[in-house]
Amino acid sequence: MAGEKVLVTGASGFIAKHCIAELIRQGYAVQATLRDLAREEETWRAIGNAGATAGDIKFYPADLLDDEGWDKAMQGCTYVLHVASPFPLKTPKDPEEVIRPAREGAVRVLKAAAGAGVKRVVLTSSIVAITLPWPEAAPGHVFDETDWSNPDRPDVTSYVVSKTLAERAAWDFVTNTPGVPELTVVNPAFVLGPAPDADLSTSHEVIRLMGTGAYPAAPKIGFPISDVRDVAVTHALAMTNPAAAGQRFLSANGFLRLFEIGQLIKQTLPDLAKKVPRGELPDLAVRALALVDVRLKAVLPDLGFPRPVTNAKAHRVLGQTFRSPQEAVTSAAASLRALQVI
Repeated sequence: MAGEKVLVTGASGFIAKHCIAELIRQGYAVQATLRDLAREEETWRAIGNAGATAGDIKFYPADLLDDEGWDKAMQGCTYVLHVASPFPLKTPKDPEEVIRPAREGAVRVLKAAAGAGVKRVVLTSSIVAITLPWPEAAPGHVFDETDWSNPDRPDVTSYVVSKTLAERAAWDFVTNTPGVPELTVVNPAFVLGPAPDADLSTSHEVIRLMGTGAYPAAPKIGFPISDVRDVAVTHALAMTNPAAAGQRFLSANGFLRLFEIGQLIKQTLPDLAKKVPRGELPDLAVRALALVDVRLKAVLPDLGFPRPVTNAKAHRVLGQTFRSPQEAVTSAAASLRALQVI
């Protein structure tokens, strides 16, 4: 209901900025957390770029690894969108640097929400908590919300482990703890769409690198694609729909190979035609190069294993429709050009 208060965690993040903009457009009063309030002005400016021209928003300091500040941030809130989660641009030496704040932070937010009388928490998880089982799924398998990644899989990154364990911990907490809020989970995929500022997400960094000649040829991999504007709508719908309580929702539409993404960048920005990938690398070459390139090492689980997903549940339960994956890519590329980063 418009006018109700919603807490959004990790307000400086790409998805969070668009979630806040969507909530403000719908008339909600937003309370938002930042680890450092020195970023308040730049974050509000980016939220405006994401489409919120005016609105009721207050920022509060809070950290996923510290109890302090969460009670105050949630005061008076009916809902919480827990979007904050560490996403390292480089592989950390100690995986716990990523795993611990994700897992402990999810439970910490749920505990604080219970104490504040929050009705429902919407947790932002990820497709990586769904599409990396072990043993590997059968060829042609279309992943849905009943699937789970295996954090013990030998080739997964610390980010995959962190998102899977954090979501598991959240479900375990609400299942085994009386008097807690309802929980709903949103699982986005490779999130593109317009970047609201030059603080680029990991997905936008891929677009930037492809547009600057970093990938003369692309690995033969692809991703289910999410448009961040759709992801924000999924959060808002999941927050209030009675049938969404206790459910997971994949928020993605379509599948694109990296090479296809490069071609869409070229279509949007023709002057980059000679910089985007001009072909695809053989799998054997990718495996060899992955020995010295950590970026390629991270994609090894996807070689030979396309991982398509279905958004049928979000369409059926939430009534949501989605933008095309092509629009997600072209709007991302156009926004990076407007920001003068490619």
